[in-house]
Amino acid sequence: MPANETSALRAPLEAVMREAGALARKTAQGAFRHWTKGEDRSPVSDADIAVNDLLHQRLTALAPGAGWLSEETEGSADTTHALIWIVDPIDGTRAFISGRADWSISTALVEDGRPLVAALYAPVSEEIFLAVRGAGATLNGAPIKANDGDGLRGAKIAGPKRYLDRFSNLAEGTLAQPKVHSLALRLARVAQGALDAAFASRGSHDWDLAAADLLVHEAGGALTDFTGRPLKYNGSQAVHGALIAAGQARHDALIGLVRDRRAEFA
Repeated sequence: MPANETSALRAPLEAVMREAGALARKTAQGAFRHWTKGEDRSPVSDADIAVNDLLHQRLTALAPGAGWLSEETEGSADTTHALIWIVDPIDGTRAFISGRADWSISTALVEDGRPLVAALYAPVSEEIFLAVRGAGATLNGAPIKANDGDGLRGAKIAGPKRYLDRFSNLAEGTLAQPKVHSLALRLARVAQGALDAAFASRGSHDWDLAAADLLVHEAGGALTDFTGRPLKYNGSQAVHGALIAAGQARHDALIGLVRDRRAEFA
């Protein structure tokens, strides 16, 4: 997709995300159903389905011909499309169901395996993150940047408790932070500099990651596996291994610590 067309998606995408957020919050105010699905019994709610349907209608109109991959859509990767929307209608459904604030709506337009445009909206806190490849990342219209430096002492790190416990044995003085239930929002906190680094455990999916990946990258950071390899989306598998996000210099330092200890984080 040409750069001018990509940049032109920013404003209408923000409008769509705000509309989706309003729908989710309206659903939360009433009596809504929730249930579980799949072998892992992941939660689903009426809001997941309603927001998915709205996003599908709006986003496919914004980029006609683009494919569609969503957590709430049956099927797997759509490898017939080089250009595809990858969407999580409610990232952090457990948080949404329990009335917590740390859930989000995550959307990315991906071309040839890497995100072009990303939007992440946390409706309760009214935070909207936007990124366009090569044009930086913003939070509520203001540019954001991942924290500089490669030091680990005093670094604020969030992620699964078992990862934080293991990592504390490798690097003294890191500061474990409260869990952010939406993985996409946890990674976006790295992009905005609220966290110095974040872990994601094995088993995260394309729809959890694609939008946040571009946010982190455009904010001067990196999101990779434990070998330092960037992620590819809409491949034969939508599931990823353990991941690290941080500003570039700190990311490199973290990879140096964990690359040969990947089995400890399995």
